[in-house]
Amino acid sequence: MERLRKIIKIDEEKCDGCGQCVPACVEGAIQIIDRKARLVSEQYCDGLGACLGECPQGAITIEERVAEEFDERAVEWHLAKDVVDEASPYPGAARVAGCPGAVAFALDQPAPHQPVALSPSRLGNWPVQLRLVPVQARYLHGARLLIAADCVPFALGDFHQRFLAGHVLLVGCPKLDDADFYRNKLSQIFATNDIQSVDVLHMEVPCCFGLVRLVQLALEDSGKQIPLKVTKIGIGGEILENSRSANEEELDHAQVPRAGHSILEA
Repeated sequence: MERLRKIIKIDEEKCDGCGQCVPACVEGAIQIIDRKARLVSEQYCDGLGACLGECPQGAITIEERVAEEFDERAVEWHLAKDVVDEASPYPGAARVAGCPGAVAFALDQPAPHQPVALSPSRLGNWPVQLRLVPVQARYLHGARLLIAADCVPFALGDFHQRFLAGHVLLVGCPKLDDADFYRNKLSQIFATNDIQSVDVLHMEVPCCFGLVRLVQLALEDSGKQIPLKVTKIGIGGEILENSRSANEEELDHAQVPRAGHSILEA
């Protein structure tokens, strides 16, 4: 239902995309999309203006106009989800849990005048944690995915140069994180985007092979035929096994959670 009420207004010309307004809005009504602050839904804005003092550019004001009523239940649902917001008028908009550090964007190479490490980073996307990556992030379209257990980059000294270049990175822990969530999230990513290939890096410890199993199940759920390459990494950083498809015997014995359980509980 629409009525005349107070609601925020964002001047896109003044907004520089700093993201300081995002955590100030506890309802999650503001997100950074295409490097600009956006009101993702009128239902999420209470019109009280807690975000006003957080904008260094003065790009946010309060106006009175006809708008959808503030809906507390819609806000609760919005804050609880972690997928693309279908109600948003902006393609690819996703909840960022009030943190500007979770905004999805592709990374550019450092400018010539910026100091870089002796071995420059090959990271091309942000965020990288699977839980935070929007299902329809633009960098996923046509991507070559590298799905790595989160211990892998610490064990592999040449991770960036040997594996990361040219890939979109997703990381997670199959033992400590919600495996059911990972499976569903990955199946949505595979089904929604034109993924070219999937490379999975996992550690040699048995529980870590659960990541391979989750990817395998997510591919089956999506109905997509996407080339899959699996690489096992030793704790000392050595490549122990490299295959184009997961070993069926290992899949059968992998620690995979029952519905509603994590791998740790399986």
